[in-house]
Amino acid sequence: MVVGATKFLNPGPLRFPDEFVRHKILDLLGDLFLLGGPLLGHVSAVKSGHQGNVAFVQHLKQTLPLPGRRPGSPPGEWDITAIMDIMPHRYPFLLVDRITRIEEGESIEGMKNVTINEPFFQGHFPGHPIMPAVLILEAMAQVGGLLLLNSVEDPNDKLMYFMGIDGARFRRPVTPGDQLRFKLTLLKLKGQTSKMRGEAYVDDQLVAEAELLATIVDRSPR
Repeated sequence: MVVGATKFLNPGPLRFPDEFVRHKILDLLGDLFLLGGPLLGHVSAVKSGHQGNVAFVQHLKQTLPLPGRRPGSPPGEWDITAIMDIMPHRYPFLLVDRITRIEEGESIEGMKNVTINEPFFQGHFPGHPIMPAVLILEAMAQVGGLLLLNSVEDPNDKLMYFMGIDGARFRRPVTPGDQLRFKLTLLKLKGQTSKMRGEAYVDDQLVAEAELLATIVDRSPR
């Protein structure tokens, strides 16, 4: 619809008497979707536009306790309590300590501090502690799972299942005192199934890499 100085320039009448208002409401709803999570509240907009809507959403992202982050935390960074709001894993199988960066629908970075108190070091191996390679992949997958679960409407009703691992390589052992940093990039997303490229680093040295295939499923009722 194009409006001139004194009349509509498009042929034909308006489809609805309040068509312009409807258009503005749809614009606002689309911009609020950028929040990346549910918003429980009442929004009033007067003469709103995309620029103001987006600025409002950015303000909400930095101040509200949205799923996956706490008020006052740096944008894109989640502490362990925020992680536990989404992830179903608990001790001794929660292998992510912090999310340091997230690009919704694209990539995520997280970290795991490896200490001698990890329960698996009791048997792997006594006197020569090395983090099992399969648990490095598990930690990598949990970071990727946060990227996926953060994109669904109610992550507390969902689980992420591993479906496949391709091209797994382990470059050096991970031992107590190391800090694992994970970088995962979403390669493909079809429905609830995803493929991600994962890398794990210690002191900027690549220690493990793999491509992970996973799917999001409904959590079974208790």
